Amino acid sequence: MRFCPKCGTRLVHAKGNDGVYLTCRKCSYRESAAKSNTRSSSTTEKPLIQVLGDEDMDVSTLPTTKIICPRCGNDTAVWWMLQTRSADEPTTQFYRCVKCNHTWRHYA
Repeated sequence: MRFCPKCGTRLVHAKGNDGVYLTCRKCSYRESAAKSNTRSSSTTEKPLIQVLGDEDMDVSTLPTTKIICPRCGNDTAVWWMLQTRSADEPTTQFYRCVKCNHTWRHYA
């Protein structure tokens, strides 16, 4: 989905003699549909949601809690919450043992 750079309205697909293009219904801005399908590799836009993998996660900033690790029996883990299901469902709480790095989850 693309938006008009002039007024911010959603662009719609249209066909014309010169091919397929995207047009703004409000201000008549127009661009080639082929242009909208190409993505520059040098783009610096950050995604709205960024998922961190195990190698990217800095657990030193996460809060700790007293809970028994099911793998090693250690009693301290860091925790965080994510909305993994639909918005009307409760969040999922994740734990990571500070000793063995085992990660498990708890559904509320």
